[in-house]
Amino acid sequence: MMRAWTLPSLFLLCGSVVAASQVAQGSPGAAVVLLAVFVLIAGLYSPLVFPRPIPAAEAQRLSAADGRPVVYWRPGCTYCLRLRMRLGRRGRQVYWVDIWRDPAGAAVVRAVNGGDETVPTVVVAAQPHVNPDPAWVREQLSRSA
Repeated sequence: MMRAWTLPSLFLLCGSVVAASQVAQGSPGAAVVLLAVFVLIAGLYSPLVFPRPIPAAEAQRLSAADGRPVVYWRPGCTYCLRLRMRLGRRGRQVYWVDIWRDPAGAAVVRAVNGGDETVPTVVVAAQPHVNPDPAWVREQLSRSA
């Protein structure tokens, strides 16, 4: 759980240092703007942007029942963030499995990717797809609806 917050914490720490240096140089306005930018970046790379993750076994069971995709992801992954942002509100219809919180989910991803934890890995109808185009995932959501 802790490593999911490592990158956002580093962004906040760096932002604080940069803002403090701007204040020391007599630029409080620049400090506020820079700190806001770092806070925004930290928020984007935090687990808060993604819907509540569920265990891999539950996601597989639910996906088998309704046909919705399962996305295996991890915090800090730029490609996962890109997929989540491009799915927009439809992203809440997908089953999200955080491989850093769920060892079974990490094992699924490693089995699919030759031992690597390459994410996002999207599973639709028991077929894995590594880093698919977000438009393709939206299309799969339309089919399952």
